[in-house]
Amino acid sequence: MTTSDPLVLLVSCPDRPGIVAALAQALFAHGANILDLDHHTDASAGRFFARFRFEPGPAAPGPTGGDGQGALRAAIAELGKRFRMELRLTSEADRKRLVVFVSRFDHCLWDLLLRHRAGELPCEIPLLVSNHADLAPVAAQFGIRFEVVPVSAAGKAEAEARERALLAEVGADVVVLARYMQVLSADFIAAWPNRIINIHHSFLPAFQGARPYHQAHDRGAKLTGATAHYVTTDLDDGPIIDQDVIRSSHRDTVEDLVRKGRDVERTVLARAVRWHLEDRILVHDNRTVIFG
Repeated sequence: MTTSDPLVLLVSCPDRPGIVAALAQALFAHGANILDLDHHTDASAGRFFARFRFEPGPAAPGPTGGDGQGALRAAIAELGKRFRMELRLTSEADRKRLVVFVSRFDHCLWDLLLRHRAGELPCEIPLLVSNHADLAPVAAQFGIRFEVVPVSAAGKAEAEARERALLAEVGADVVVLARYMQVLSADFIAAWPNRIINIHHSFLPAFQGARPYHQAHDRGAKLTGATAHYVTTDLDDGPIIDQDVIRSSHRDTVEDLVRKGRDVERTVLARAVRWHLEDRILVHDNRTVIFG
């Protein structure tokens, strides 16, 4: 990281007057230049949320070297104590390391990898993990390491231990379940709070669980959708990041719904992943605040 790399500051705290002014003054006092600022107050919860994107500006090296931004970071931390803030400060130069979990469906995987190659997703993808070997050729085409971790009812704990070891080995920051057809354990999820993104092929909270397109067809639903959400121990009930829908009719078969739905799944998952990578999401009480 250099002093020219923009930083992103995410803030969540109890609402009170003067928060934006205090943060803006602290940034100005340390030579920072605010590039983007977005904030929101949830009146019912009495909570304030904000995203600052700024250039840190020139700074003298610290007493022990470092990046020369110690005083700015200390000022932000002091404000955090004063206003009881939950803070996250990141640099756009530090690209997150994303690991994709897949099974046999490949449409979301292809979309993510093509977007990444086109520069749309600011991250590194060091590893793909699957419980089947079917998609190994896709990984090979993109030059990405592919690991098969078979999962069975009797061996689920051992499989997850192997997966967690792989994530640690590659230094993963976020896990994307691109139609990974396995339910993760509570221990696995607890180790990755708000860092596991799943795509569910329905417009949640409608048609949770398995075979949602079949459920939609059985109910004669006129809208078919997809939902990207953070994974929690409550199946398909984590904080929603993005959703979209398409029209359906009595003429649509289950196969038609699947075909239409895959297009929505791709775009919804891609948006959710990009927003996470760009630090545009704050989670509070199973809800998300998304800064555009």
